[in-house]
Amino acid sequence: MSDKIIENNQVTIMGEIVSTFTFSHAVFGEGFYMVDVSVKRLSNSVDTIPVMISERLIDVESDYRGEFLMVSGQFRSYNRHDEQKNRLVLSVFAREVSFIEEELDGAKTNNILLDGYICKLPIYRKTPLGREIADLLLAVNRPYGKSDYIPCICWGRNARFASAFEVGEHVQVLGRIQSREYVKKLSETETQKRTAYEVSVSKLECLDE
Repeated sequence: MSDKIIENNQVTIMGEIVSTFTFSHAVFGEGFYMVDVSVKRLSNSVDTIPVMISERLIDVESDYRGEFLMVSGQFRSYNRHDEQKNRLVLSVFAREVSFIEEELDGAKTNNILLDGYICKLPIYRKTPLGREIADLLLAVNRPYGKSDYIPCICWGRNARFASAFEVGEHVQVLGRIQSREYVKKLSETETQKRTAYEVSVSKLECLDE
């Protein structure tokens, strides 16, 4: 059962470690730590992706900044209560990690496959230049009755296709994880720079047909 579940959420990223480890939480005495990995895009810009790693997989006391890492696992979400409301927090949950000699080209460094269900109506819009975009929120099942809620963004033909999806439809997406900075207005005088994470969809398939 759990092997089948794991197949519906597969991530592989390769990139440069750009932070030290910070403690996240412990489960049954096993500590989990967060580290940031900078992953190149084909355009030579980068996505900085948070990775959650067990202390059993890597020496979390060491500073590996500047080293290159390959991570395989799942894209996970949890709700953090923040400023009187819940905030969706996303990270790559590492199942396997290995050090690599150097960064590979951007086509191979960031891949994700998700198989899940549309959990709110897609938001379809056009940019001022006429580019079509659709935002999806995908519920991806996990063992023990849990689910991860993953924001996805589609472009062009995929956006048009996605705009017709109904809540509950079963879809599969292929793409890459991307990070995007934005400014959150906290009050009339206070703003905060934050980073959002989403899946940029390259291939989209409805599995209900």
